[in-house]
Amino acid sequence: MFRLWAKEWKQNRMIRDITICDAAPPAEKNRTKKVFDAIEEICYAFDLAKPIWLNSNISEFQRIDKTRFTSDNFIEEISFDYLEIQVIEED
Repeated sequence: MFRLWAKEWKQNRMIRDITICDAAPPAEKNRTKKVFDAIEEICYAFDLAKPIWLNSNISEFQRIDKTRFTSDNFIEEISFDYLEIQVIEED
């Protein structure tokens, strides 16, 4: 089971969160596909445009399975300070 936790933060307070679960076997989907599918579900649930992955996001996510998307990562204006995603369970 793959689970990704997303949290919206504003003024150092979590304003909403969601956990996305993907039970697809590792042979069916690789980790990258699971992450992008989860982000798509998160953006749909939060009514957001998909964030743009910058090099800093990629390297941080590869190192610690966690990253933050700030206003620099979104084309549209956002009503929060940042969106944080974190892998909490992996196959």
